[in-house]
Amino acid sequence: MRSVPLSPQRREDSLSAMADTELDVLVIGGGVVGTGAALDAATRGLSVGLVEARDFASGTSSRSSKLMHGGLRYLEMLDFALVAEALKERGLMIDKIAPHLVRPVPFLYPLTHRGWERFYVGSGVALYDAMSRIAGTGDVPLHKHLTRRGARKLAPALRKDALVGALRYYDAQVDDARHTMFIARTAAAYGAHVANRARVVELSREGERVTGAVVHDLESDRRITVRARQIVNATGVWTDDTQGLAGQARPFHVRASKGVHLVVPKDRIRSSVGMILRTEKSVLFVIPWGRHWIIGTTDTDWELDKAHPAASEADIDYILTHVNGVLEKPLTREDVEGVYAGLRPLLAGESDATSKLSREHAVSHPAPGLVVVAGGKYTTYRVMAKDAVDEAVHGLEAHNGRRVPASVTEDVPLLGAEGYHAAWNSRQLLAERSGLHEARIESLLERYGTLVHELLDMVAEDPSLGEPLSGAADHLRVEIVYAASHEGARHVDDALTRRTRLSIETFDRGVGAVEEVADLMAGVLGWSDEQKAVEIEHYRARVQAERESQQMPDDETADAARLGAPDMVPLS
Repeated sequence: MRSVPLSPQRREDSLSAMADTELDVLVIGGGVVGTGAALDAATRGLSVGLVEARDFASGTSSRSSKLMHGGLRYLEMLDFALVAEALKERGLMIDKIAPHLVRPVPFLYPLTHRGWERFYVGSGVALYDAMSRIAGTGDVPLHKHLTRRGARKLAPALRKDALVGALRYYDAQVDDARHTMFIARTAAAYGAHVANRARVVELSREGERVTGAVVHDLESDRRITVRARQIVNATGVWTDDTQGLAGQARPFHVRASKGVHLVVPKDRIRSSVGMILRTEKSVLFVIPWGRHWIIGTTDTDWELDKAHPAASEADIDYILTHVNGVLEKPLTREDVEGVYAGLRPLLAGESDATSKLSREHAVSHPAPGLVVVAGGKYTTYRVMAKDAVDEAVHGLEAHNGRRVPASVTEDVPLLGAEGYHAAWNSRQLLAERSGLHEARIESLLERYGTLVHELLDMVAEDPSLGEPLSGAADHLRVEIVYAASHEGARHVDDALTRRTRLSIETFDRGVGAVEEVADLMAGVLGWSDEQKAVEIEHYRARVQAERESQQMPDDETADAARLGAPDMVPLS
């Protein structure tokens, strides 16, 4: 599959094409489900448009636990179908669809009771492994029972009195924001017209039928009308809001549950494996993440600003208290590099406890020409996308009498996936040819897959791009240029928060690199000195607002503080 850059010109061309032709399918929402739906529809031979109001994955899809997992705890809820489905998808991602972005990771499950707990948990994990094998894809190592001594050999950070033994099992992790962006790029490679910073402000109708949308291009402040035979509303926690544009009764209600995560340096917790800890409400993960740990999450109802969910001091203290309950050397607030909060789109049920609301998804066709998809887990995004497009196809076939092929995304690798293992085996040779250290090549391969050659070609043309970013040595200057020229990054915030993770992986939240990042992006996006200054100031204000919100005692005060830095508005 030929790589298609999400360049500034490509974005303009996509918006023009959407304005000039009637599409088979217009997808609203550039999260993992929306981009997945665009890819699914494009690979069935349909004409497709995808619009996202902010940046790709800027909502829930960049703020998850970064796990591509079957949901071990759903076995306890006897939700075998959901676990089986998720394990199959996990395997497809590891084996075929995104091996450059999804990889197995070991976890320790500490046991705190003798006898019955080992049997109970061991039976569940054994079933988890068996269901993974039955799925037939993505083989990961089987679980193993450990004594307390064996567990503490893998995780010396654990207090001796925090466990009587443990089980080690495997799941998988994913860089969610980059994965979502890669899905969007792959959809574009198959012909989809893709545009971020393009907000739907109105749904067009002819009688009862929804026939298109009015889209506000936030970069140029123009409005275009997009005609489409079917529209897919894949806006996650904004589903109810988007549905309101159709003037239709909502087919189901989506509630938002806030999940907060902390990021700490790897040396703060001595362990070679991740951990899963039981809490009184849910579970807490300690997840390996490069040279860091991600610790989370919380699970609380959220009814405030959906665009910028804020982590309060209470959220941070909750996580630190629970993880410190098992650590020999407790973590403090000073150990926290980054904090992020995301919202899960949950299908509302009768229970008031968000941790008990459905993680399964629903698809509805509430009006002719309009399909709504919501709920679900990150891991099962491909199934959600397929089900949504299946529903849209029913509408196309009924309205136009055409036959549309079935979904093929089970067999469609994302860009960067094909030849990844061969490229990994050649990493030493790539290092010698490029002049970069082999460890640097490995990091690039794990972020770009076989598209690494595009970055190395850019470095060959301009060797200064092979230098590390000042204040952010884990990333090269070329990655910022590439983010703006190939990955659809429109603003400094996009590059520092989603194309890289400097906003959570450095103690200064990326502020030390912001001026250099703005300079590099300006060359691609044609910014004036004035626009550069606005970008820099906006990012600094955003970081300041987030830091302030994290010192507030509750959701309401944290939300008010975070809203002190609104979304980026480009100069006209």
